[in-house]
Order: sequence, then structure tokens, then C-alpha cells
Amino acid sequence: MKNQIKYITLVFVLLTGGCKLDNLPDPNNPSISSVTNNASTAQLQNLVSGLESRSKDYVIAAQNAFGTFARDVWYFDSNDSRHIQFWLGLGGRKPDGDFYGVASIYTSPYQAIKQANVLISAVNNTSVITAEQKLAYTGFAKTIQGYQYLIPANAQYKNGIRIDVSNELKPGPFVSYEVALSEIQRILNEGYADLTKGGTTLPFRLTSGYAPFSSPAGLAKVNRALAARTAVYQKDWQGALNDLNLSFFSLTGDLDLGPAHVYGAPPEPFNPFFYVLNANVSNLPVVHPSFVQDALPGDARVAKKIFVRTTPLINTVGTVPLSSLYQDKRWASNTSPVPYIRNEELVLIYAEASAQLGRFDDAVTAINRIRSSANLSPYSGEKNLDALITEILFQRRYSLWFEPAGHRWFDLRRYNRLNEIPVALDQGSVFTQLERPSSEVNWDNFNK
Repeated sequence: MKNQIKYITLVFVLLTGGCKLDNLPDPNNPSISSVTNNASTAQLQNLVSGLESRSKDYVIAAQNAFGTFARDVWYFDSNDSRHIQFWLGLGGRKPDGDFYGVASIYTSPYQAIKQANVLISAVNNTSVITAEQKLAYTGFAKTIQGYQYLIPANAQYKNGIRIDVSNELKPGPFVSYEVALSEIQRILNEGYADLTKGGTTLPFRLTSGYAPFSSPAGLAKVNRALAARTAVYQKDWQGALNDLNLSFFSLTGDLDLGPAHVYGAPPEPFNPFFYVLNANVSNLPVVHPSFVQDALPGDARVAKKIFVRTTPLINTVGTVPLSSLYQDKRWASNTSPVPYIRNEELVLIYAEASAQLGRFDDAVTAINRIRSSANLSPYSGEKNLDALITEILFQRRYSLWFEPAGHRWFDLRRYNRLNEIPVALDQGSVFTQLERPSSEVNWDNFNK
């Protein structure tokens, strides 16, 4: 898919010489105008494929950085000590506008958002598809946009983000985190409305990552799942439940059901989180020991996700040497897909929203669905809000460990519990948010 044409950047080729040459378009770097003026179905398919590809470009940096900030993992890298020194906040280090290794958490989602804008423009300015088919295209584009905006929004938090980026040379102002979440919901709602009117069959192809959702109705369920996730950050508990009812949420269904980012052999990139188990490697995210030590006895999620090495991995960079016997074993091969939202998360959203609304029995039912799947006994604690939220956060830690959305870091921030992140072993510090990129600050200063 990496060879699919991505119509984002204008590339002008100037040919000079003694002969006059015909002005032919470059098929690998066509101008935006070439696809926003009566695009063919093949061009529209390239735009869709490019959008799906771009939508996963954030994953490597986000999952590794967010996971390290929350101490889901430590990122050992013998080639670059900054993964330890900077990401763990050693020596009082704090994020700044040029913080190491996190730039693509901000830039990659905006590139996908731009790609979606081009797709929407192309769809609205072509006559080769029906009005109904156009809604399927735009519904998918807006669904991906909503998801992509949420990535920098959560990372930047109180700094806010830009929503209006339709003209990259004249971007709109930064808006607060709260306004950004509202705008994300608006975009998702527009996408959902489009998908519900987009017919019964998709007029374009997606990868196997969307196989269970390969229709407008299926994508609408993905859209509502993302809306439910966003509603949780808004503390819109009833809204979260409403969105779940229209998603692929199921208390009794497959907990792993959900859309995924696909990986494959070159030119497609390999799964960036696959490492040969027990290999003598020095550059990989290792499981933070507390994840295993804090688990309840017999929790099947630990056995499912964690491999115990014969010898520990050791990193000597930092305040103290760091050691872990544990390695991530979720990925069967270097082509395994990486899910970005699963039914297991939706069940836990149902539990959290129900608890927040005082529906404690419903919350416990969902909690026990998760506990049962992990071979744990039913919940026996108190049925009050504080106790249930503590239990839900604990279950989210083990169910949603080290996923692209960075759940643990943001969950503890949502409930003012960042002090629960274990730093005793690495003697580092805990971040609340990343800083606005210097390039954004410089742009605004230049254009005052």
C-alpha cells in the first residue's frame, strides 16, 4: 500500500533545455487539482488507500511514547539513550517544543486529516459516482479524521490543537481541549450521518483490517465506537452509552473484534512491535515489571500478552540500570495487524459510563464480563462510584495495555491519578502532556 499514490504534496518538475517537451503529469506525484476535478474511480480508490495507509503513521511513536510515559513499557534502545533519558523524564527533563521522538504524534495525524480533505474534495467534484456513493466516501473520510484529531488532542491536552486546517498556509486558531473534543464529535457525527445514507455496499476497497466492517453500515459502527471513546474524554456518560448502542459493542461478543491497522511484507511496512521472543536484542519496548507484579493471580491477560524470557533485558543508560524479564508476545508475526479500537474497550466504556450514571449493577455486569474472560472470579468489592472506578481503571490497565491510543496515561490523567504511575525503579518523572511543537509556535509568531 505504500506504493499507492498519496495526493498530499504538490510536486513541480521543471524541465529546461534545447527541446520543447510536452507538459506531462507525473503519475507518482500528481497535483491536487488533478484529482479534485472529475476524478476517476481509480483515482478515488488511490485516495482511499492512501488515507488508510496514512492513518497508521502515528502508531510507532504514539504507542511507544505513550506506553513509556505511563510505564506500560520501557523503551530500551542501545543506539539512542534519549528513549530512556527523555521519555522517562530523568534528571528533571520535561517535554518542550522540540522534545525527542514525538514529532510524528502531532504531524502524522494532520497529514491523514489533509489526505481526507483531499478525498472529500475529489468526491464532491466528480461525476463518476452517485450521490449515495459519495456519502460512503465522505463518511469514511470523516470517521478517520475524527479519530486522527483525537491523537494530538489527547497528547497536547490543555495546549489545545488546530481544527481548521483546510488551508495549511492559513490554518485556523488553536482551540481548547474541550472545544477540540466537541469538534471531533461534530466531525464524527457528520461522518456517521453520511455513512447511514451511503447505501449498502462500499464503492471502494479497504484492507483486511476492516474486513468485519466492509459496508457503510459496518463503518458506521466503527464511527460510533470512536464517538463513544471521545464521549468518555468529554465526560458525556449518557452520550457514550448512546454511541455504544450504535457501535459494534457486545457484552457477550468477541472482545477482540474491531478495526485494525494492517502490516505486511515490503513495500508495506512490517508490524513495528513484533520482536522475536527471547532473542538477544537491545532495541525494543520491554514490559514494565510492575505490570506483571501488580496483576491478580491467574489473570489470563498476563499469560496471553507477556512472554517470560530466560535472561533479562538490561539497559544501563539512566539514573539506575533497568532490567526486565518480560517481553510483549501479542504479535504472532511481523505481519500481524494492530487493532486501534476493540470490543473489550467498548465493554469497559459501558462499565465506566454506567458507574458514572449510578447504574452500579450494569457496571458490575460489564466488569464481570472482563474478569470472566481473564479467568478471574466475579467482582466482590463495594458498589459505589469510587470503588467501581478504581476497579474499572485496573481492568483497563490489563485489557488495554500498550495500545496505540495510550489508554493508561490518559486514564490516570482523567481521574487525577497520575501519581499512581510507578517511577521508583527508573527514578524518573511523570508528564501531564506534551508541549506545542516549536514549528507551530514559530509559524504563529511569524504570521502575527
